[in-house]
Amino acid sequence: MNTVDYIIENHIATVYLNRPPYNPLNTQLYQELSVLFEELEKNPEVRAVIITGKGDRAFAAGADINEMMNLSNVEMAEMSRVSREAYDKVEALSKPVIAAVNGLALGGGCELALACDFRICSSNTKFGLPEINLGIIPGGGGTQRLPRLVGQSKAKELLYFGEMIDAEKAKEIGLANKVTELEDLMSEAVRWAEKLAQKPVVAMSMVKKSINKGSDMGLPAALDLETVCFGNAFASEDRKEGMQSFVDKRKPQFTGR
Repeated sequence: MNTVDYIIENHIATVYLNRPPYNPLNTQLYQELSVLFEELEKNPEVRAVIITGKGDRAFAAGADINEMMNLSNVEMAEMSRVSREAYDKVEALSKPVIAAVNGLALGGGCELALACDFRICSSNTKFGLPEINLGIIPGGGGTQRLPRLVGQSKAKELLYFGEMIDAEKAKEIGLANKVTELEDLMSEAVRWAEKLAQKPVVAMSMVKKSINKGSDMGLPAALDLETVCFGNAFASEDRKEGMQSFVDKRKPQFTGR
């Protein structure tokens, strides 16, 4: 892969957007990200994922305008399809995904962070969806995932004005989970990932599925989904170990089954 790098250590996959200094998102990067997340889904050694940008200026400063501006409507529709596929695969991964946001997360970069389960950002981070200023709107989930995360009023403020907000404001409205200094960003993301990687795999995947899919359902259907997910988790070997270790008053030894 040319635009995406990754390493796997201690059950954690760290994925790097590799188009520094600003890591703009182009068709090739979206395609490589999709392929990689298919591989991570199938890899039983991976129990948590961190996504970050190479360098310290940007997580991803948006879609590659140099590519977009010369596309026809048909070609743009294809790029939109490819980008949506990448975001959907990040969101649908059965394992927890942490965005370690270093610097700018604008447009498609902000949308990629929104597709992750958690957003830990450095104090120099700026979030924004500035598409309105270019005569377009977000096409990678920004108008849908952002309101679900921060509420319609705050989402409309960001989407209508197209202005950036800093890390502390992002945390205040619920866009960011945690703010840290840049030099501490990756160690904090790894700390979170290590804790998540120690959790039972089946239960983790079921709670993520229940939340993500249930949020698009009415309450009765969502509760039915939760019941199914509960049953799947209860049938796992790790459930037996978790309950037995509780009775034995010892730390559980989860195996991922």
